[in-house]
Amino acid sequence: MPGPADLRPDPAGGWSSEIVTLKGAQVVPPNVSQMVQPAGVLDADARYVGHGALWRGHRPITTEPAPADPLEDLPGRWIWGGVLWAHFGHFLAESTARLWALDHAQGPVDGILYIPKRPRLEDEVKGFHNAFLGLLGCDLPIRVAHRPTRVEELIVPGQGFGLGAISAGTEPFRATFRRRFGAGVAPDGPERLYISRSALGLRKGGILGEENLEARLAEQGYEIFHPQQHDMRTQIARYKAAKQVVAADGSALHLFAMVGRPEQQVGVVLRRSSNVADNLITHLTHFCGRAPVVIDALRREWVPEGKQRSSRLSFGELALPKVGRILARHSFIENRGRWQPLTDEERQRVFTEKGLTGKRAYIVGRNLRGGGAKASGA
Repeated sequence: MPGPADLRPDPAGGWSSEIVTLKGAQVVPPNVSQMVQPAGVLDADARYVGHGALWRGHRPITTEPAPADPLEDLPGRWIWGGVLWAHFGHFLAESTARLWALDHAQGPVDGILYIPKRPRLEDEVKGFHNAFLGLLGCDLPIRVAHRPTRVEELIVPGQGFGLGAISAGTEPFRATFRRRFGAGVAPDGPERLYISRSALGLRKGGILGEENLEARLAEQGYEIFHPQQHDMRTQIARYKAAKQVVAADGSALHLFAMVGRPEQQVGVVLRRSSNVADNLITHLTHFCGRAPVVIDALRREWVPEGKQRSSRLSFGELALPKVGRILARHSFIENRGRWQPLTDEERQRVFTEKGLTGKRAYIVGRNLRGGGAKASGA
């Protein structure tokens, strides 16, 4: 079957808004643990079905697999879910991309069928996967095809969301989430909310001395909220209730964007110099109906020793006076004087207390945007 193998997903439509239904489809999981993997959907004649590919930015990260033999048989009618990520942020951004079909699949469906990101045999369905589906008003089971599988009937929606330009989402995808996601969750929480990463630890990426920023925001009436310490319903209730939200760029903002509204004001504090946050900003803008305020106030970025570029493992040090000025200019806070920067002593204490020196040291990249000179940190 011809497919859009060479066309990236388009939020304006095209194959991203199409559904292909296949009898006797072959689902081939990955057999290598790499970013780009041969895996996906073949039709009954073993021809590649491009509608089932997962794209990230300008390239597909699942590519045409070889036909497999033998095949396990899966009876019933299933929606193709794509790649099931165990990482919360990638699940939100990439494993949800086909779920708009919940509003468009005609007739009964037996479940959502995924392939694993990593070729291993253990069950990869996590509690938050099922919780997310529940918040979409869906009680269908999730099944992971760890071995090549022939499916009696497979509904293959195009990729309606993801990373890259498709972060804007197609209209069918956005409409499904506007109607369904968190519909039964009532707002509950304060009007000012800071979504923090400080409890995750800097080795998972964050802001050096984030507690200093939290203290200043708490003085301005912000609740310091650690989303990973709460169930998803509580997170959504907080996000619905807040009128002003400030957050370090990260996965939590993908969840916020799925319930956000245009009357809410959002400030995104950049914590790294990579362009990863562009996907969050696009997501927030198109789903909430209002662009966030981007707070670009990085003073330094710290990366693991031996790494040459910004990544999810790096963390930023903010120019706090600049953060305060931007927040005051956009009325997130009342202007009560200049915020003080992190001192050398405070920085050294953080590095010592969090074990960021010695064999597991980080170094500072001074040329944040260009990836230039490095200098010993701490």
